[in-house]
Amino acid sequence: MDINIREHIINNFKGDDYNSLKNAIEESIREQDEVTLPGMGVFFEIVWKEADQELQNKILELIKQRVERGAEK
Repeated sequence: MDINIREHIINNFKGDDYNSLKNAIEESIREQDEVTLPGMGVFFEIVWKEADQELQNKILELIKQRVERGAEK
């Protein structure tokens, strides 16, 4: 059985409005459920591919700052 996780996640959210997407992201973060990590990764990949160099640099800056602070809840 060949499952394309990216395609499955994208198809799962097709047709959802902004509020549904926002709620899915916020709930995933709030619940800290590791099952949602692949979906968050797909969302990040979408953002990264669509971002220009300036936005990519800002994302990297945010990630680096957060990683340097260590694991916070």
